Amino acid sequence: MKTVILNLGCGTKTHSDVVNIDWSIYLKIKQSPLLSFMARPFIKGKRRERFDAIPDNIIVHDLSQGLPFGEGEADVVYHSHLLEHLETKNAEVFLRNIFIVLKPGGVMRVVVPDFEFLCRTYVEFLDRCNANPDSADNSDPYIADIIEQMVRLEAYGSSRQNILQRFIENKILGDARKRGETHQWMYDKINLKRLLTDVGFRNIKVKKYNDSSIAGWNDLGLDLNESGTEYKPGSLYVECEKGVE
Repeated sequence: MKTVILNLGCGTKTHSDVVNIDWSIYLKIKQSPLLSFMARPFIKGKRRERFDAIPDNIIVHDLSQGLPFGEGEADVVYHSHLLEHLETKNAEVFLRNIFIVLKPGGVMRVVVPDFEFLCRTYVEFLDRCNANPDSADNSDPYIADIIEQMVRLEAYGSSRQNILQRFIENKILGDARKRGETHQWMYDKINLKRLLTDVGFRNIKVKKYNDSSIAGWNDLGLDLNESGTEYKPGSLYVECEKGVE
């Protein structure tokens, strides 16, 4: 029997051997010929590249409304850089829904921005500046890595548009927070493990981008670039299991 792997919030990172599910605004627009035609004047540059790269093998489903699978139907559930976009109360509900659809003994692989890594990188930068004040550089990029995704209002790419286009787009789609682009919380290996434990997961382990207990995981390439390097550097990788009763 084929292993059922759910790839939640997949974006453009998909594979034909897994069930790819997402509900991004770009995906909704692309699936409608009329909306796609109307949106193209507003989608340029990197956003156009991302829009055009959206594959056709994606199920459109709002994950805040549960998962489109029954109890115990999935062997593996994977999501990357999704959990931090949910408010903490909604994050727990989301994880409980995953717990339900997993088979006993099933595995969930979670990838989130590593808050510890970001903070350590910032502190190491400060230490270098303190050791050699004359070489102190701009600290803004290090601060931005930590908080920009939590505080920004401008949606990705819209600042490059003319005033009228930006006004129309923001009126229709809202700002970055309304579109779900911003981070609602951050995770390290401590608070993520506590959350997973509270939901009922066990055997919680920190992994590397190319290390997994899931058979053939690297062959799917969901955490890898085409060159085999890490797709999302600075990430925390955690795997956990649904217990066998």
